[in-house]
Amino acid sequence: MKSDRLLSILLLLQTRGRVPAHELAGRLEVSVRTIYRDIEALSASGVPVYAERGRHGGIELLAGFRTDVTGLTADESRALFILAAQGAHAALGLDAALGSALRKVMAALPAPHRPAAEATSRRVLVDATRWNGGPQPAVDLEVLQDAVFADRRLRLRYRHSGRKEPSSYTVDPYGLVSKAGVWYLVADRRAAPRLFRADRVRSATLLPDPVKRRPGVELADAWEVLRRQVEERPGGIDVTVRVQRSRLDLFLRLTASALAELPEDDGESEWVTARLSYGDVREARSLLAFVDGLEVISPPEVRAHLAEGAAVIAARYADESPSPGAR
Repeated sequence: MKSDRLLSILLLLQTRGRVPAHELAGRLEVSVRTIYRDIEALSASGVPVYAERGRHGGIELLAGFRTDVTGLTADESRALFILAAQGAHAALGLDAALGSALRKVMAALPAPHRPAAEATSRRVLVDATRWNGGPQPAVDLEVLQDAVFADRRLRLRYRHSGRKEPSSYTVDPYGLVSKAGVWYLVADRRAAPRLFRADRVRSATLLPDPVKRRPGVELADAWEVLRRQVEERPGGIDVTVRVQRSRLDLFLRLTASALAELPEDDGESEWVTARLSYGDVREARSLLAFVDGLEVISPPEVRAHLAEGAAVIAARYADESPSPGAR
């Protein structure tokens, strides 16, 4: 453990330059006293490291010192090669860079770790897209990336769901998030976190003004707030259904985002009970896709809504001739 910690300190100093002792202690989950003992151990082993005390002090390597040791363990080597969610890299224009980086890492790995890392890249695949998600619209992330990395404000023309005309916003971006194959821009608008689907951005203009983020708030913090707002929407409606066993697998796949809890399945009953959660009654109409393989038990308003929808469908197909204009 100590050798891993010493190597971590060395690599952090190479990457960051001067780092306060309390920050190193926090990152490595040890005391500041332990950090100073580790620095003494590194110095005794020939690493030119020194500490400066005071308000602006910290621990630092002698200027120009570098080590080419990777310090990667076998598990760390394998972890680096589980990077096959290539849709994200392609959207960012980094597919070629990813391949080049992995080749360089492979060349730098200790020889005993190379076979395991190479086998991992061939035996483990990560696909971030959901089943039955349909084709994803093309997304241009170039300007959004420029704003994120240049710390500049953005002017967006953005089309909200259900609206024909886009709205205009000036936002302060924190970063980009890929969620199940869909890209989002996380940004502040008037000092409040907002979420923008990248495929609904009609135009984006990089402004000369520097970004104005809330102090101490990082991308992960803003994303967590927005994610919880989406997943914990107030005013939802709980729906209890019973599903025919022969349709259960399809039901679980298609309703995964609304499933409140896994159904209790004894492996024998013809019907299985499950509970779903929807934002409003209209969202439950998707359950009509299961026809006679599913029945809503409660609440009554959802049963009535589905009955109304089923009546509309029945009336439409009662007449054998198609509607005017149908092909």
